Amino acid sequence: MTNKISVSIWRGKSDGEYQTYEVELRENQTVLDIVTEVQRQHEPSLAYRFACRVGVCGSCAMTVNGVPRWTCRTHVNQVTKNNSLTIGPLRNLPVIKDLVVDMKPFFKKWQTAGASFTGGKTRHDPVATISSESPGRKAADAGIECINCAVCYSACDVVGWDDSYAGPAALNRIWTLVNDERQVNKRAVLDAAFADGGCGSCHSQGNCTRHCPVELSPSESIAALKRSAFMGLPKTGAVESNKIDTGADRES
Repeated sequence: MTNKISVSIWRGKSDGEYQTYEVELRENQTVLDIVTEVQRQHEPSLAYRFACRVGVCGSCAMTVNGVPRWTCRTHVNQVTKNNSLTIGPLRNLPVIKDLVVDMKPFFKKWQTAGASFTGGKTRHDPVATISSESPGRKAADAGIECINCAVCYSACDVVGWDDSYAGPAALNRIWTLVNDERQVNKRAVLDAAFADGGCGSCHSQGNCTRHCPVELSPSESIAALKRSAFMGLPKTGAVESNKIDTGADRES
């Protein structure tokens, strides 16, 4: 007898519902493989996003059994409960259709928070040389690999109840800019972090860090921003990055 799994997938918009499909289990099957099979074999109108399929782009992020994940990296045998899966769109973002969410609110907050790099040099100036051993470079490097997949945004409970909150990805980006020696007017960037909906709204639950697919720690970046409110920006160099207890390793 063929081994199958029961898969419930969100259909429709925000007022939609879950529909259940029986899908054949295969060796080394990912959750994205499951969604693809449902679309090809059962429901041609099923809408979802994917691109690289190898854990690079982050576009296949969905909620799997209540947890935001990159579905191309998630193997079915890692998340199956009682031989079933529940797959839905990311939380905290408007649903366009089925598993596709509108990313505009996420990117708008990212931009509004002041996450754009502004340098002080032109193309005619020599390229800035920054030591890999400088504290600022190390602090920036720790958070620079964010690819804006919105998994942390979906995992954040504060985003769910406070629409003004910028979210962990935007605040993590601010922290990298504060520590970038090439960034001009760091005071304005830091001020943006403490505007309404900024780092003061974070409850330090650590869900963003716990679920980040590339193992960044936005909660540590946000905690460092909070600390900088007491330290102030130094006259030269970057803000010191000190790892403090943010609650990221504790259950929320």
